Amino acid sequence: MIYREAGQFRTTYSADQRIFPIAQDRVAMVLLLGTAFVLVPLLASEYALSALLIPMLVLALAALGLNILTGYAGQFSLGTAAFMSVGAFAAYNLQLRLPWLPLLAIFVLAGLISAGVGMVFGLPSLRIKGFYLAVATLAAQFFVDWLFTKVGWFSNYSSSGVITAQRMVIIGVPIETPVRRYLLVLSIVSLLALVAKNLARTRTGRSWMAVRDMDVAAEVIGIPILRTKLLAFGISSFYCGVSGALWAFAYLGTVEPQAFDLQRSFQILFMVIIGGLGTVMGAFLGAAFIMLFPLFLNWVFHAVVRGDVRAGLLSQLELVCFGALIIVFLIVEPRGLARLWQIGKEKLRLWPFPH
Repeated sequence: MIYREAGQFRTTYSADQRIFPIAQDRVAMVLLLGTAFVLVPLLASEYALSALLIPMLVLALAALGLNILTGYAGQFSLGTAAFMSVGAFAAYNLQLRLPWLPLLAIFVLAGLISAGVGMVFGLPSLRIKGFYLAVATLAAQFFVDWLFTKVGWFSNYSSSGVITAQRMVIIGVPIETPVRRYLLVLSIVSLLALVAKNLARTRTGRSWMAVRDMDVAAEVIGIPILRTKLLAFGISSFYCGVSGALWAFAYLGTVEPQAFDLQRSFQILFMVIIGGLGTVMGAFLGAAFIMLFPLFLNWVFHAVVRGDVRAGLLSQLELVCFGALIIVFLIVEPRGLARLWQIGKEKLRLWPFPH
């Protein structure tokens, strides 16, 4: 078989600590990135870029942020959409009131503002956890929605509360076409995914996993619980804030506070559960599944029924299927699609011998 690691010897510590220690994985990743950066912009239609790939990448970034908090650090949260909303409105106000700031710096500052808000709402995690922590973070969802709706300054006193993102320009190059917006989003998401992958392998990532597995034991061996949990909330909210800014600027262009409602938080939570907790790949697999599954379901129903299917009925069927799939994944494979992918690779490495 092609997928073999026989003869690949790791003679140095740096070789042993690679993200992709097997040469085939490195080649596959290069081919995947090459396809995403070169072939997709050349072959994909404007509809596929604007309506499918850009929102899928943005939501994958938000799911990655939630995965850092829930999958690695074990802190349950239902306020993901609220932190996305903070990032979107922060980026809008930064560009409106500080127009001399570069666009990428605006995205970073919006993420940092969202990180600060996330750390504030993460303070209850020092005393409570599990379901009670989820309820506490749910307060962020309602508070942020109320704040951006009632305080007109955040929307520049728009009568409808809707914000319209300004033109995106980077080093004098306008980012207006779907291809340029896709490449911008893909570059940011790829960079932050690489940072998250490396961060999970550092001392900070190991501290998160120790707190996730047993916080009392982690505190006994000297891990600072306060700093570890708040850092997880801060970094997770940073990722969500950047994704919210990209959602407003690169995808929709106009955003209202209700666009980041509780349903959006549940959608991102479903991505993490279906994709796989505690994995970077799980965020992308979950986002791809959530974005493409409705299209597949729509195609199946039209092929079976051979007629028009009511949009309301199709929407309810999507929710039923999502719920059923979550139950199936929790029972059959709690670690999601990423674990199934890992099992498939392990079987390929040992084939044709029994596993």
